[in-house]
Amino acid sequence: MTATDLPVDPTSAPIPSFDDEEDAGRKLVLICSKGSLDMAYPGLVLANAALGEGVETHLFFTFWGFDIINKKTMDALKFTPVGNPATHMPQMLMGLPGMTSFATHMMRKQIEGLDVPAVPEFLDLIRDAGGHLWACRMSADMMHLTEEDLYDGVEGIINASDFIEIAEGAQTIFI
Repeated sequence: MTATDLPVDPTSAPIPSFDDEEDAGRKLVLICSKGSLDMAYPGLVLANAALGEGVETHLFFTFWGFDIINKKTMDALKFTPVGNPATHMPQMLMGLPGMTSFATHMMRKQIEGLDVPAVPEFLDLIRDAGGHLWACRMSADMMHLTEEDLYDGVEGIINASDFIEIAEGAQTIFI
């Protein structure tokens, strides 16, 4: 869209059309590299939204992002407020004992209040909608994890070259 395509009335927003042939074959790849509760949801929400629009969607879990798909950790992701200025609280309070548990509890309560599913259920939704879940070979080797340790919907543990092939022509977002 160019400036000349903007509507005359500034209060009316352009409405995207997803029926255009140019929109066919869209692909999104999300690289999930962090495993905290607040960093798990951006990738899951974006993947779900893309699938809802008919976009081919792949999530690639690497490094600490493995916590999102690790059967032992996926139900226990935490939100650590230390060093996060978006908590809008004095940082000296964030390091007090129990603050991570309190912040995690509060964030989980807010997420539930929005009717957003927990991480394992969100992964089920994405998989059931046709999303593809991949694990990074190097990260799996570093963490001594096998496919048996991972969420059952993970299609495989792949190397960087395989990921590059999957990501060809995709819009890529690193989280």
